[in-house]
Amino acid sequence: MNKALVVIFTTIGLDAVGIGLIFPILPRLIAEVTHAGNVATYIGIMTSLYAAMQFICAPVLGALSDRLGRRPVLLISMTGAAVNYLILAFAPHLWMLLIGRAVAGLTSANISVASAYITDISAEETRARRFGLFNATFGIGFIVGPVLGGILGDYWLRLPFIAAAVFNASNLLLALLVLPESRKPSRERIDLAALNPLRPFRWLISMRGLLPIITVFFIFSGVGEVYGTCWALWGHDVFGWNGLWIGLSLGTYGACQALAQMFLPGPAVKLLGERATILTGLAGTSLALAVMAFTTQAWIVFAVMPVFVLGGIGVPSLQSMATRMVSGEQQGQFQGLLASVVSLSSIVAPLGFSSFYFVVQQQWPGAIWLSAIAVYAITVPIVLALNIPRMKTAEAV
Repeated sequence: MNKALVVIFTTIGLDAVGIGLIFPILPRLIAEVTHAGNVATYIGIMTSLYAAMQFICAPVLGALSDRLGRRPVLLISMTGAAVNYLILAFAPHLWMLLIGRAVAGLTSANISVASAYITDISAEETRARRFGLFNATFGIGFIVGPVLGGILGDYWLRLPFIAAAVFNASNLLLALLVLPESRKPSRERIDLAALNPLRPFRWLISMRGLLPIITVFFIFSGVGEVYGTCWALWGHDVFGWNGLWIGLSLGTYGACQALAQMFLPGPAVKLLGERATILTGLAGTSLALAVMAFTTQAWIVFAVMPVFVLGGIGVPSLQSMATRMVSGEQQGQFQGLLASVVSLSSIVAPLGFSSFYFVVQQQWPGAIWLSAIAVYAITVPIVLALNIPRMKTAEAV
């Protein structure tokens, strides 16, 4: 692997670490600066703010990288990330944490630029493998982030931010030394219409047949936000977990999901078919969530993790079904629409789940997992009713 790819994959991994790093320490951090007893709503706001900045800024950074080149945009985002994490390490007020989290979302939007960089320097026959490494690196970072945040946060609540600042500063130095430009800057003016993050949804209006499967994607992605929003609060309220155990439990969950998505979808689809695979994934996740809703023993959470593995087979199967809903010429536009849907759900869902947790926290914190099951249930009749074209023989091999 060349040095440029090392820098790019390190950037992707650090973006993922930054997303997960804050989960184990966020409840205690907000309680420290607000002195509030119930911080669920604040957590939802911070999580949604991060996602909103990613949603808004990803097309902006992508367009700037087309105009100015990939390297300067990546260097600026790395610098912003390092400085921002250092500020967060010493921020004494909530408004400073909110601004810092917004800047973190802005800088993590450089994933779109990193993807473009990989495309620039990769021949067509190597792109699939390199984007596979891209996804694997992001997954590893998302597993490492919560564990690292939990361990360091138990020593000092602000230490994870200092570590993140050091990591990003080191990556910035490496990029300054070895990262070349991957494309010549363009003299063309930036298309301002392309900077509108809601632009892909215009296509959805004209393709109403896609609405059911887009709705399923929106719900799946939205329910996925409940873990990052409420897991740490629930673990502390029910089991008295410290940062280490919150980080380990989140890391274990992330590892189970990653392994499931790597190895199980193909065999499951061959055995059950795509529709049944999606429903099996839903059933497995719902069963695990139901157990978590009622348990009062911490070891049961780890024991039920293999059941969560079943949930990892559903989304890849749904993605496979979705690709046959449009023609080959429309795939790029359709994938852009899906990315926008996922981003939008990441803004809306944390606010809803955190508000619900605020209501049930004192009486029954585990009810948050039953609410996730209830939202998942909406997708069952939609999946059953989906009219999906059959796989061609070549696709099924």
